[in-house]
Amino acid sequence: MSDQPEQRTPAEEAQAAAAADEAIAHATRVEGRARVEEVQREVAETDVRRIEEEREAAEQEVEKLSRKERKAREKAEKEAQEALDARAKAQEAERQALTAQRHAPEPEQRPATTPAASATAPGVGSASAPRAQAAAAAPESPPPSSGLAEGEKPALTERPEVVVGAAFVGAFLLARLIRAATSGND
Repeated sequence: MSDQPEQRTPAEEAQAAAAADEAIAHATRVEGRARVEEVQREVAETDVRRIEEEREAAEQEVEKLSRKERKAREKAEKEAQEALDARAKAQEAERQALTAQRHAPEPEQRPATTPAASATAPGVGSASAPRAQAAAAAPESPPPSSGLAEGEKPALTERPEVVVGAAFVGAFLLARLIRAATSGND
């Protein structure tokens, strides 16, 4: 082998130049693919970090909603207890009213009234018609009956003041329930 460089023909030089260009192009393509892979890796790592942040945010939201749910449940239990207390007070008031009504003195008997006919008419005698005699002998007609026996008191549900009170209590409780339902969505 000689120390002199080999002489190449122009065709061989062109071929060598083309081969060198091809090698550079191939190296550039490989470098480009490597860079694309690096960018994809960075994107994947960014996606992982983003998903971790979303998971942490979701966990915080779950904790927040759990606290909100717990507070709403406590409020509902408190409202239910207040409703039970109000119902117990209403029943106690009704019981006291019945007791007071039982122990109240009976209303005084009305004095017997004399029918106007007997005060102004001369009376009924044997010469009067039989129907007139029967009408005069009959006792005064009692006031219209409410369907209650003598001395019997009306049921609480038939007393207007009790019905109005019950309607008021019902409206009050309904308003509290509606307020509790609508304020629980805050």
